[in-house]
Amino acid sequence: MPDMMTKIIGAVWKAFSKLSRLSQAESGRATAEKTITPGMPELLRRAAAEGAVLLKNDGMLPLERGETVALFGRVQKDWFYTGYGSGGDVNKPYAVNLMEGIRNCGGLKLNEELASIYEAWCAENPVDHGFWGHWPRFYPEMPLTQELVRKAAKASRSAVVVIGRSAGEDRENTLEKGSFYLTDGEEQMLSTVTAQFEKTAVLLNIGSMMDLSWIEAYGDRLSAVLLVWQGGMESGNAATDLLCGTVSPCGKLTDTVVRAYDSYPSSGCFGGRAYNHYEEDIYVGYRWFETFQKDAVLYPFGYGLSYASFSVSFDRAECTTDGIVLTCTVSNTDGRFGGKEAVQVYLEKPCGSLGNPARILAGFAKTKLLAPGESQQLSITVPFERLSSYDDSGKTGHRSAYVMEKGTYGFAIGTSARDAERVWEYVQEKTVVFEQLQEVAAPKEAFSIFVAKESNGVRIPVKETVRTRSIDLKQMILHALPESVPMTGDRGYRLSDVKAGRVTMDEFVAQLDLTELEAITRGAGIMDSPLGVPGNAGVYGGVLPSLRKKGIPPITTTDGPSGIRLQSCCSLLPIGTLLACTFDEALVREVYEAEGREMREKGSDVLLAPGMNIHRNPLCGRNFEYYSEDPFLTGKIAAAAVTGLQKTGVSACPKHFACNNQEFCRNFNDSRLSERALREIYLKGFEICVREARPKNLMTSYNKINGVWGHYQYELCTTVLRGEWGYEGCVMTDWWMRSSKSPEFPALRDNAYRVRAQVDVLMPGGKRMGKQKSDGTLLKTYGKPDGITLGELQRSAKNVLRFAMDSTAMERGRFDQ
Repeated sequence: MPDMMTKIIGAVWKAFSKLSRLSQAESGRATAEKTITPGMPELLRRAAAEGAVLLKNDGMLPLERGETVALFGRVQKDWFYTGYGSGGDVNKPYAVNLMEGIRNCGGLKLNEELASIYEAWCAENPVDHGFWGHWPRFYPEMPLTQELVRKAAKASRSAVVVIGRSAGEDRENTLEKGSFYLTDGEEQMLSTVTAQFEKTAVLLNIGSMMDLSWIEAYGDRLSAVLLVWQGGMESGNAATDLLCGTVSPCGKLTDTVVRAYDSYPSSGCFGGRAYNHYEEDIYVGYRWFETFQKDAVLYPFGYGLSYASFSVSFDRAECTTDGIVLTCTVSNTDGRFGGKEAVQVYLEKPCGSLGNPARILAGFAKTKLLAPGESQQLSITVPFERLSSYDDSGKTGHRSAYVMEKGTYGFAIGTSARDAERVWEYVQEKTVVFEQLQEVAAPKEAFSIFVAKESNGVRIPVKETVRTRSIDLKQMILHALPESVPMTGDRGYRLSDVKAGRVTMDEFVAQLDLTELEAITRGAGIMDSPLGVPGNAGVYGGVLPSLRKKGIPPITTTDGPSGIRLQSCCSLLPIGTLLACTFDEALVREVYEAEGREMREKGSDVLLAPGMNIHRNPLCGRNFEYYSEDPFLTGKIAAAAVTGLQKTGVSACPKHFACNNQEFCRNFNDSRLSERALREIYLKGFEICVREARPKNLMTSYNKINGVWGHYQYELCTTVLRGEWGYEGCVMTDWWMRSSKSPEFPALRDNAYRVRAQVDVLMPGGKRMGKQKSDGTLLKTYGKPDGITLGELQRSAKNVLRFAMDSTAMERGRFDQ
């Protein structure tokens, strides 16, 4: 079944992409000046450069002005600008590769003889771009001869070797050469080049982490390694800015890099067809390595070098009503280079009865560009809630609560999870409850998880059995069924009357009949709906003439995190991981505010972004869309993106809620995890984003969470999202959800099951791909025992209409289609 689904999606995607290219060619829109937001190229170039991470440098970089550079690797020309699938397939107006970037640069010269050889070989051996789910993860390399490399070394002191990788939606990374590992051709290229050149740098043009153990193996033969990620349409210019020193690298790793894949705690429980047990529990990424396995780390979380050098000195700490404020001074101690530094605060909780990681990221701040000798004081606030841990077992005597256990809480400041030093302590005299909640989405079946236990001052991982669910979900739902508004028939009210305060939302919704209520809970049925701008992902809201007559506009959605995917040309942004590596909330807000302006110009109301799933394992194909292994950083960067985007009046749509951490069998796989891990790791980023940025839309995930598909998860979408976090927006499914009946209400299935969970809109609208019409399941049980109720239908309608009323679609007023 998964293979068949991939083939169907591939066929649809191929036709859609062809239509997009034809439309673009016919419209003559393929020039940057006419199609993208003014200032966007410069902004994206800056962002792409500031998200790059310098892993190693013995002084080779930046290259000397006027130096002739020998580029090796076909990716210098056949660059990976973004990842694959809905999150990256943008009709960009142009894209600059590294070869072009250096040619554009006045400060460096390209070894043109070598470049021409690569250009000719690439023309004779073109890239096979594949199709949906079968895209290339790497491109075969041009074989190198000793004579060719020796000749290039005579003309150039410095060599830059480029290695590229990509993956994406329905295209997982694999533990094979050409994916996670170097190919034989890449090994031969590195070996040959490093043997002939005095200085060799490696540029990593990748979307997610690959094996980097070879950096240690090559030792001094590699002078520099620069991780430039996939930087969007300005990639080559941004990479050149770094090579020539126009920009000093200031990116920081948002994931831990280890020496061997088997060291990742999820390595033995990732990639399952039916389910994955999240055995590592809350110990994801650096939480595991900094607690249990420090020696496995090659580059720690938060690590990144600069051409400049910095010192960070602690000034003071104080308790305020907002939390604990730590102040430090950052100084550029370098005599030559300016640069920026990202200061990180790590919280060191006592191990306690619950077991805690050695340290967790609790705050961060980025300096301005500091000139040599310049200093800046930064203050970072750690909210008190960061000091609490979730007790899903009752070990503290307070089950289903965030508690702050008694003990000493340390605060460490530094520039990575490894080098941060404790500068201040807070002593909690007794255990207190920070927030009492209720059990949600706990696992149905028992399995083993790792927990930290302290022995002689050392935390060690021990296994214990996860706490399974104990609540009666059926009774919880029945006790919270919403009241209905008596249906009145059409009173002539329009949605603009609600906006103007002439009628209430309840009075407006009372007009809607069952057919209209059903239609509001689904999209128009197909991608590229004629109700929206050409190339849209789908339309919802005013999908019937009678709804549009009442002033409900058709709302246009578009993919995705790396840009607006339409038939017209749009800007291709750097990937999400790169943006997170900036550790710069202000820059991310600026990028997405510009993206919001472009959405308004292009006719998109909802951008299906940001992608917020956790980097649980480096093999996940869509990691490029997502930000980090850390939920706090994920939440803060996502909140910045949403705030910037929605400042312009359009809507973000964070996704995929929740635990969509692999692509293989994503429609069938069950993510089985403890409630503590669910809350502290996989929901925490969404919680931060929702509370701080108030997104107007949110998308559920394909996968199951502890036995229940994301689009049927009442406990996540109603109890947590709306009840605990106060979310008031619209919740939509990912495209073409899985069908199922409700275990609690056997007569209830599919769309009725979904609406009961308060997942408001089925996207793109048909039950199956290509089907435009409703399948009737929503109203099948209406009026029957345990069936869907009028109050539930009206509740979802109001969730949709509150957004529609304030949307850019309402501004455009396209009600006559």
